[in-house]
Amino acid sequence: SRETTADGIQLAALIKNSQATVMQATPATWRLLIEAGWPGNPNLKIFCGGEALTRKLADELLSRANEIWNLYGPTETTIWSAAWKVLPEKPISIGRPVAQTQFYILDKNLQPVPICVPGELHIGGDGLARGYFNRPELTSEKFIPNPFVHGQKIYKTGDLARYLPDGTVECLGRSDHQVKIRGFRIELGDIESALRQNTAIKEALVMAREDVPGDKRLVAYLATQNATPLLVPELRDFLKTKLPEYMVPSSFVFLEKFPLTPSGKIDRKALPAPEQTRPVLGKQFVAPSTPLEIDVAQIWSDVFRIDKIGRDDNFFELGGHSLLAIQIIARIRQKLGIELPLPEIFKAPTVGRLVETILEMLLARVNDEDTSLKWLDEISDDEAKQLLEK
Repeated sequence: SRETTADGIQLAALIKNSQATVMQATPATWRLLIEAGWPGNPNLKIFCGGEALTRKLADELLSRANEIWNLYGPTETTIWSAAWKVLPEKPISIGRPVAQTQFYILDKNLQPVPICVPGELHIGGDGLARGYFNRPELTSEKFIPNPFVHGQKIYKTGDLARYLPDGTVECLGRSDHQVKIRGFRIELGDIESALRQNTAIKEALVMAREDVPGDKRLVAYLATQNATPLLVPELRDFLKTKLPEYMVPSSFVFLEKFPLTPSGKIDRKALPAPEQTRPVLGKQFVAPSTPLEIDVAQIWSDVFRIDKIGRDDNFFELGGHSLLAIQIIARIRQKLGIELPLPEIFKAPTVGRLVETILEMLLARVNDEDTSLKWLDEISDDEAKQLLEK
């Protein structure tokens, strides 16, 4: 179920109980499993696809499984077009095209590039889709005549790639502004267009940043009309009326003006990383007061990499998503020995409400005559008194 695949603890249990021997998932899902403490399965064959597989994640998976295959293929080529068995200490490749599939790495003039020279990857063969439903202009732009085989077409992937000396293909990222976040394909221009519909915004630019390896996030850079201040929660609510949840940026950076290159274009490389400071949430900061609140707030601070978390700060307003939720759950389990179900984070999305949920779970332990009372050291006298009164 969708609930199970979003919860690393449930998913790890499913892998174990089902005795699965093959599993396909995106890198985001594999990271979610690792964050949940999944020990691995020596009999499991892993298929990993949907977004780029990093060397670090590959090494972590190699230590937990029988073998790993890196899969590549856009939806338009239905769907896996290449596969490569991941080996220790070898470059991460997407391998060679599968049967009845052809790869062409071409320059802007649709001419083949030499080995090790980057170009745009084009795909042909039996897996090619006919085009986009009711979008003839986009179809003609992306599905072009094959310059090497008369009467056939190839798909312009927008992915930069190069041939390695052994004949395999290395994917180098996008040639346009399309990105993949947690398996979702996102056109950054669509987010920028939605932001500009807010009359207070003068200019908007969205990037996918990976300031911490393995943690790719959407960051919106904004300049407002007459330096008009905007509150992040209101901006998130505005975007949610126009975009799906996964396209709402995790961070918003407000600039007086955008840095420019000598040619007058926005200098993307000069855009600052989001500060690890408390966002402007439009509410008064309420400091956590009890030891348990302080512990949970510190866990949130570490996961979100924000230096100041209040008891009323909202998980979603801070840019939370399921992968971050599973990290919080894993750290709470390590700290308190509490197995917190993933939906509880979404039902109790503030530090204060989450602590109330944890206290209820601790109370259940008392009622069940749990003799493991180590967690009592983590709560205050007032919290203990509340439990005893209940």
